[in-house]
Amino acid sequence: MIFVPVTYRGGVYRHNEVVDLIEDIGGYIVQKQVIASDVVLLCFVPKDDVEQLRSFAKPLGGEVIDSPLVGTEIAVVIPSLEIHHLPHPACDIAEYLRRLGAKSNMVGLARGVGKRIAALNDEERDVINEHDIAVYVLGNFEKCIEHKMPILRRGIEVPIVLCGAPDKEALQRITDPPVEGYVGNVGRFMHRTKESDELAKMDEIIAEITKVLDTKRVSIAKDPISVSPARLMDLIKEHVPEIHEVTSPTPLTVQMNGLRVKLPYDTFAGQIRSIEIEDGVKIGDVSDLNPSRMRDYILIKIRPFSETNIVV
Repeated sequence: MIFVPVTYRGGVYRHNEVVDLIEDIGGYIVQKQVIASDVVLLCFVPKDDVEQLRSFAKPLGGEVIDSPLVGTEIAVVIPSLEIHHLPHPACDIAEYLRRLGAKSNMVGLARGVGKRIAALNDEERDVINEHDIAVYVLGNFEKCIEHKMPILRRGIEVPIVLCGAPDKEALQRITDPPVEGYVGNVGRFMHRTKESDELAKMDEIIAEITKVLDTKRVSIAKDPISVSPARLMDLIKEHVPEIHEVTSPTPLTVQMNGLRVKLPYDTFAGQIRSIEIEDGVKIGDVSDLNPSRMRDYILIKIRPFSETNIVV
């Protein structure tokens, strides 16, 4: 069964019927947001049932839109958290990603400033590698980006989308080896991105990120993972009641090939490993559970079929 990420937007009235339908057709709700009288459901539904969901939502005044960023966790990497290196575009990009269904985290580097001392430490590298993709938001100067990019990408294993003030062709020319995506003409400026041309640039960034994510999805599909991350999310919600007491945003963060569980590793990792998925197959049989470098969270990475010979 092929699942596709979609977003349902509608009113609170009768939205429980939409939730029931999604569950009845075998879908998964990744996140539910209630904003005043509106409801937003980020979910995965079977590809063949998307039109059924759209037809059901229409009389209720709701809409179902394709959301390729749902179920992804994205790192927005900036040189530092100082005012000189924290331009508004970085904050706006992170927020724009959240609006479209992704879970975004800002990563401000400790030594990302200055060509002479620019560096990436082990913790920063590991945190970035825990995400599905990294968006590097650099500055205005071509020479600075050319000098620092090889250092700031050292050890990064996830796909990278590079944003900077030089145009796309210049970014491609100065980046060696090349990264997976480029968006030019995104430099530092001291105001929020609210003009029409600036919002169009945000849409261009989203389009580039979506293209890179689609390429990664194709790569994963060639050797599919042993179980859906959304299914693991539901199992953990059912068997680990402590997850409902977590006050952090998205206590269970779905990734393309795994899950971030915002519970202490030493206390809950063993319990999660022993949860049965189906026919005696446990979570620990098809995935690796490791302590995250982000606080004391649990990072689950689902192993591919070629390693487990299991699909559940």
